[in-house]
Amino acid sequence: MAKGILGTKIGMTQIFNEEGKLVPVTIVSCEPNVVLQKKTIENDGYEAIQLGFKDKRANLANKPEMGHFAKADSNPKRYVKEIAGQELSNFEVGQEIKVNIFEEGEVVDVTGTSKGKGFQGVIKRHNQSRGPMSHGSRYHRGPGSMGPIDPNHVRKGKKLPGHMGAETVTIQNLEIVKVDEERNLLLIKGNVPGPKRGLVVVKRAVKTPGIEPLDPKQYTTQQNNSSEESAE
Repeated sequence: MAKGILGTKIGMTQIFNEEGKLVPVTIVSCEPNVVLQKKTIENDGYEAIQLGFKDKRANLANKPEMGHFAKADSNPKRYVKEIAGQELSNFEVGQEIKVNIFEEGEVVDVTGTSKGKGFQGVIKRHNQSRGPMSHGSRYHRGPGSMGPIDPNHVRKGKKLPGHMGAETVTIQNLEIVKVDEERNLLLIKGNVPGPKRGLVVVKRAVKTPGIEPLDPKQYTTQQNNSSEESAE
């Protein structure tokens, strides 16, 4: 695992790149993530940071949660997830992580929850073929044989009808086409799992070479300077 950020899938669109080619992209809205907690090897046995994303009403959080958010001087967050790795180890509790930790052209892995499709048959769920549709065949869209008689039970792994979708899916090696710091948007080439307004986690691709831990000053100092200039 490596640097990452939590966001919401907005939808898909298309843009023209510098070469004039049409590129399909998915828009991910990544409001500033707040570092709520740091995990260390000494205390927890591994290194990670806990991120909070998207504010929620205070009456939806219980007292232990409010105390946890108060340590980071943050509003209650709807989503809380950990990002493991050393690249964000220099960030401290209470600091914000924005989309500027990524660059255009960077390769990332995107994780989300796929769309739920309810109870489905073997044709839609496992892409199996149907039987003859003529009258009297008595086999149209059924799952077929359950297997040999010998075990007297259905073997594990048999492709049968059941619940489809609503699973955690990760799509690897997607390219970031554009980083919009003003509107906190990431434009990612290709499709991203999950429905619109669904939570996604954007991380640096695991199949790319490792990088040194990031320096928070490069990402937090700019915010402070901009706020001072606006105050003047």
